[in-house]
Amino acid sequence: MPLALLALAAGGFGIGLTEFVIAGLLPEVSTSLGVSEATAGGLISGYALAVAVGGILMTVALSRVDRKRALLALMVFFIAGNLLSALSPDYATMLAGRIIAALTHGAFFGIGSVVAASLVAPQKQSGAIALMFAGLTIANVLGVPLGTLLGQAAGWRSTFWAITLIGILALIGIAILVPRGVAAPQRNGGSILREFTIFRSGQVWASMLVTVLGYGGMFGAFTYIAFTLTEVSGFASSSVPWLLVLFGGGLFIGNILGGRAADKHVSLTLVVALSALTAVLVIFALTAQSKVATIVALVLMGALGFATVPALQTRIMRHASAAPTLGSGANIAAFNLGNAFGAWVGGVTITAGLGYTSPLWADAAITLAGLAILLVADLAPGGELRRRGTAEVTPAAEPALATR
Repeated sequence: MPLALLALAAGGFGIGLTEFVIAGLLPEVSTSLGVSEATAGGLISGYALAVAVGGILMTVALSRVDRKRALLALMVFFIAGNLLSALSPDYATMLAGRIIAALTHGAFFGIGSVVAASLVAPQKQSGAIALMFAGLTIANVLGVPLGTLLGQAAGWRSTFWAITLIGILALIGIAILVPRGVAAPQRNGGSILREFTIFRSGQVWASMLVTVLGYGGMFGAFTYIAFTLTEVSGFASSSVPWLLVLFGGGLFIGNILGGRAADKHVSLTLVVALSALTAVLVIFALTAQSKVATIVALVLMGALGFATVPALQTRIMRHASAAPTLGSGANIAAFNLGNAFGAWVGGVTITAGLGYTSPLWADAAITLAGLAILLVADLAPGGELRRRGTAEVTPAAEPALATR
């Protein structure tokens, strides 16, 4: 295993911690900055919107920059954003720091996916991508609970100081461990705008739509899981953080196993994972009154949801082989759009008075729709089931634009 993958995972850990830990610190942040909790919630939605925008814009802006330098630049911005958050005297400054950090999120995982894939043999690329995303899953398993405890014990600013330190360590790791010239970008003088020709491909759009629906179904159910656990399953509020640790454990296991499975067959991995996730969401909705069944379903929901991530990233990079970094970054934006869409649908069902298991039913339907689109796309011309062999993502893929 290339040590450079560990440096990328460290960066992913810091970014994941930045994204998710704020949810547990909103009461402290709102009190300290003198804003309502609803206003403080803008620190979450503002971050998500910035990720969706930055995932494409920052990737394009860095498309001609050496990949290692691009990752280093992104980590510098990430450090600056979290440092600004730690020092922020008011809400506006805090939000600005969150947005600066968020703009690096999509580009880091987009460029990092291409770099990770280029560090290993073609048949191990999905596993390498999964290892990079392992940092994100570990952030959920350990980082968020520990970061929340640190913020509650020593003040919320201490958590952002800790994230800043993690960013510095990741910056050093990338500088030392990631080789120069890895996944070299196009340097033929062609227009950056020509990279957007990948969006003429129906398979690229299908990949992003499957990401929005397939991953969004899992995250939408997760958004309201605390209500399901306390109001339906009967768990005490104090048990919720530890149950979420189990969910995070499922994310970690699913990510690793999903990466290994995708190295063997991308399409089959997605079909199995999305089918099983749909079934788990339905069973969860039917058995949510049982604590034992709820715990099992919670772990499986996390595992199956994140098992799709390496395969989804690999799929779009195959179909966007002329500009895999842009395709990868666009798919990161699709993940965040899926998060927002799934959460919105779940919120609509609860507001309609359908109960706290209604998001599970709604997001099962969303996941099923993603599976249906995947099957149609795979059977269409150019789809995974029509292809012979596999099209690997290689550092030489992006210069293909010059021959078009």
